Amino acid sequence: MKALELDYQITDEWDEVLWSSVEPIYEQAFPIGGRKSRDIVRRMFSRKMCQLHTISRGSEFIGMALSGIDKQAGALLIDYLAIRSEVRGEGNGRCFLDRIKEWARTHAECKGIIVEVEAEPTEENQRRVQFWEANGFHLTDYVHQYIWVPEPYRAMYLNFNERDRLPEDGEQLFRSITRFHEKAYRRN
Repeated sequence: MKALELDYQITDEWDEVLWSSVEPIYEQAFPIGGRKSRDIVRRMFSRKMCQLHTISRGSEFIGMALSGIDKQAGALLIDYLAIRSEVRGEGNGRCFLDRIKEWARTHAECKGIIVEVEAEPTEENQRRVQFWEANGFHLTDYVHQYIWVPEPYRAMYLNFNERDRLPEDGEQLFRSITRFHEKAYRRN
């Protein structure tokens, strides 16, 4: 089947059945130390701070993404994006990201998208950077080191309109990313 036959959905409400359907894709793509727990994700929904994007082929989910909107920056932050490993390399990720871009630009009225990528020069990390770059994102030079995880990260961004742009400075972009993570992990 072609990527054009994919069904894109988005929700900002916690749905236990839906999450259980896409959680295996999430767990396959992100190791335990590199993903948020189900409880944290559920709390993010209760705080109205995230959206779950899904893409399916027929009744089978093949991709998921978790995002949040930083109204202060006018940006959509993609926290996680994953395509089931068996269907990678078929254009599904590009198609999925195109749908997310369209939603962010038209419905969420964002001026761009921010993602963070691991900065260590591994083959897997380089493939991820290449995916984002092939889809119009720009890699920043700034390397951010969180105090709670050992891996360094870099920000990437995509502008929808060249006249109303996100900052190109990675340190500024990480202010948005850090605000999002702090709110997600805050217990109260």
